[in-house]
Amino acid sequence: MKSKIIITMNKLMLASSMAVTLASCSSAENKHAQETTTYAKYTKPNILFIMSDDHTRQAIGAYGGHLAPLNPTPTIDALAKQGTRFDNVFVTNSICTPSRASIITGQYSQTNGALDLDGKIGAEQQYLPTLMSAAGYETAMIGKWHLKKEPLAFDYYKVLPNQGKYFDPVFRDINGKGKWPNNKVQVKGHSSDVITDLTIDWLNNRTSDKPFFLMHHYKAPHDMFENAPRYDGYLADITIPEPDNLYDRKNFGSIASRGENDAMISELGTSVSKRNPRRNMGIHMDVDQSLSEHDYTAESYQRYLKRYLRTVKGVDDNLARLFDHLKATGQWENTVIIYTGDQGMMLGEHDFIDKRWMYEGSLRMPFIVYHPGKPDAPKVNDDIINNTDFAPFMLDLAGAETPDKMHGKSFTNVLDNEELEDWRTGSYYRYWMHRAHHDVPAHFGLRTAEHKLIFFYGVHYDIGQAQQNSKKSTKKLARKDGVVPSTVATPVAWEFYDLSADPEENNNAYNDPKYKDVIAQMKAELLEQRQVYSETDEKYPHIQAIIDKHWND
Repeated sequence: MKSKIIITMNKLMLASSMAVTLASCSSAENKHAQETTTYAKYTKPNILFIMSDDHTRQAIGAYGGHLAPLNPTPTIDALAKQGTRFDNVFVTNSICTPSRASIITGQYSQTNGALDLDGKIGAEQQYLPTLMSAAGYETAMIGKWHLKKEPLAFDYYKVLPNQGKYFDPVFRDINGKGKWPNNKVQVKGHSSDVITDLTIDWLNNRTSDKPFFLMHHYKAPHDMFENAPRYDGYLADITIPEPDNLYDRKNFGSIASRGENDAMISELGTSVSKRNPRRNMGIHMDVDQSLSEHDYTAESYQRYLKRYLRTVKGVDDNLARLFDHLKATGQWENTVIIYTGDQGMMLGEHDFIDKRWMYEGSLRMPFIVYHPGKPDAPKVNDDIINNTDFAPFMLDLAGAETPDKMHGKSFTNVLDNEELEDWRTGSYYRYWMHRAHHDVPAHFGLRTAEHKLIFFYGVHYDIGQAQQNSKKSTKKLARKDGVVPSTVATPVAWEFYDLSADPEENNNAYNDPKYKDVIAQMKAELLEQRQVYSETDEKYPHIQAIIDKHWND
């Protein structure tokens, strides 16, 4: 009888029949059951993994920065105050599909095969939910999936097809009619509201005695930004603070990101200003083209940030609703809550929008953990973590081992105020989609606690695919959102930033003699990590030839 009581107390609410049985137990048995349940709560917690699309840490109040005074995320900030804010978390490939693939597999892109937006992760590679199930969890995936193949490793799913729509979204539903990808259902409303409703419904209707592992993923605030109508007036009368380097790019970049004598400055990187006449935020935001350069940039920025932050506000308010539900149903104190974005996002820094770049706005991910069983966990952590570590971390929370095939490692010791042993000193990054969509050259590099080294090799990894893309994009060149053919190479160059002295990355110090030894050490570490994580270019000799030629430039 006692064991039955202990097991059932982990459920959302006690069934009435068990309440009667419990009442008949002795007070000693009641006390023992309660103590055992309290212990069980924190050894096998529910795990709620929340991820928003393109929600960069610059737009989260808890991380400070020039947008923090706007108070854009009070709910997320409160979660950070109760839990641990991780300050040095980095994406390994800053684009939607590869980042999600690394989170699900615990692997870098070449190993899991998701190099770019065409990446696919089938059930046989959906390691995280598979291992969570093996650890005794009921698993669910609700919201943006973006990994092409059916999320069969989950017990339940209801996911957006590809990017999905902001309004009246269609979902692929495990309980829908037909087989994937035709098992579609449509739900009325704004996607952030709808995804929250779906998660609350799933929590209300689950009958399993198992703890849950739930991936709750918002489409917002991905472009093009469409907020729920109730936010139309949010920030309307506020002037959004601008980044210091929106207008003056200083000694930022190199010939790889600007061209010789700035010859490619109008081509590389989607801009806020008129700098990129083919694709800039002012075009998307219908800003008057006759405005002066400065006024056009200022107006474009204001419209961009307000639309972006209105979708962020929708996410934050919906999280308040979800958290209230967990508290009202007694699950808050038995649920580890993780909040993150799938990568960063450039919000006007260096006159860039979108992600893809290895620059700070794009590279850094928010990562906040609330663990009710760890009340003494540190408020802030600065270990160098990347998204290959997320799966091992969550598996460790569930009491499961990290398989050798995962590149990442668990960092749960942080929550017990313990140092991480044999931990990385730098995080490897690589962007593969040369000049796709936002004209960002292909590159890789290393981010340490104080420095960043980037190598722009500037060619597409798949020549055949690049040629095919070229044919398609030629037809689009006359359009506002046309794509420059990815067969067009860009200059090769190194960039180095001393982030301790230059956190805004305003000065490319690669040629400064005082950094010669640091750069040499970082190049050695780059070579080692590329070998360890199978990120070399043995499959791409045209890239390796460029690396060999320019490694010692």
